[in-house]
Amino acid sequence: MKLKVISPIVTVDWLHEHIKANNVVVLDATIKKVGSSEEDSDNKYLIPNTRFFDLKNVFLDKNDEFPNTIPEENDFEEQVINLGVNIDSCIIIYDNIGTYSSPRAWWLFKVFGFHNVAVLNGGLPKWIQSGFEVADKYIEGFTKGNFTANLIQELVTNYQQVFENITSNENCTIDARSNERFLAKVPEPRKDLKGGHIPKSVSLPYTEVQEDGEMKPKEELIRMFDKINSENKKFICTCGSGITACILALALEITGKTNYSVYDGSWTEWASMPNLPIEK
Repeated sequence: MKLKVISPIVTVDWLHEHIKANNVVVLDATIKKVGSSEEDSDNKYLIPNTRFFDLKNVFLDKNDEFPNTIPEENDFEEQVINLGVNIDSCIIIYDNIGTYSSPRAWWLFKVFGFHNVAVLNGGLPKWIQSGFEVADKYIEGFTKGNFTANLIQELVTNYQQVFENITSNENCTIDARSNERFLAKVPEPRKDLKGGHIPKSVSLPYTEVQEDGEMKPKEELIRMFDKINSENKKFICTCGSGITACILALALEITGKTNYSVYDGSWTEWASMPNLPIEK
C-alpha cells in the first residue's frame, strides 16, 4: 500500500518510522535565511535519503525580474521528474533552519496540483535533536519519475488583485514580515527597496505562528486567524519575496482554512512598482 499523508505537517518521529517506505521522497528545500551569513545556511548534515529541492536556482521563474517567482508549469513538471518524483510519491520536505523555506516548496507542489506532500515540522534541527541518524550527502542514482503538474491558479494572487482588494476589501491580506519592517521602522533587507506595507493589510509575522522552529498547535492557530479575520474572508498571504508568506499558508492549512492564496511577488514587487500605494 502506498503511503499517504493526512496532514500538511508530519513529525520527525513519523518520518523516522516511514522513511524507508517505497514511495517516500525526502526533499531538502533549504535556502539562506534573510539577514543571515552565507555560512549559516551551509548544510553540514542531511536527513538520510534526501534529494535537493533547489528553490534559488531551479524551482523559480529564472526570467522574472523579482525573486522566487513561481516557475512555468511545464518547467516545474520537468524538474520534479528529474528528482525522481512519481504521481504516487509521498513527499516530505524540510529545511535546516526549522520550518522556514520548506513551506515554500510545499506550497509549490500544492500550486501545481500535488497533494500527497507535507512539511517536516521543526526540520533538520528537530531531527538532530531527536537523535536520529544523519547523512553527509544527497542520494544519487534515482530514476526519473512520472510526475505531472496541473496549475491551480486560485492559490496564486498577483499585484492587480491585491490592489483591487484595497477598495473591495473582500479579502484579508496578512503580511509575514516582522512588525518593524511592516511599519518601516527598519530598512528592508533588499537595498533601495522602500519600506512600509500594503494598505489595509495586517501584520502577522511568521514567527508568531511558530515556536522553536515548529508550527504552533492547531487550536492556537485557529484563535489567531479568527481574531484577525472574524468575517471568514479569503486570506492573501504576503511577505518580502514569497518565502515566509508560505509559512502563513501552511499555518492556515493546518487549521483547515483552505480559502487562501499567496501574493507571489510580495513586498519586493509591490514596493518596486510605480504608483502603487504604500502605508507606514
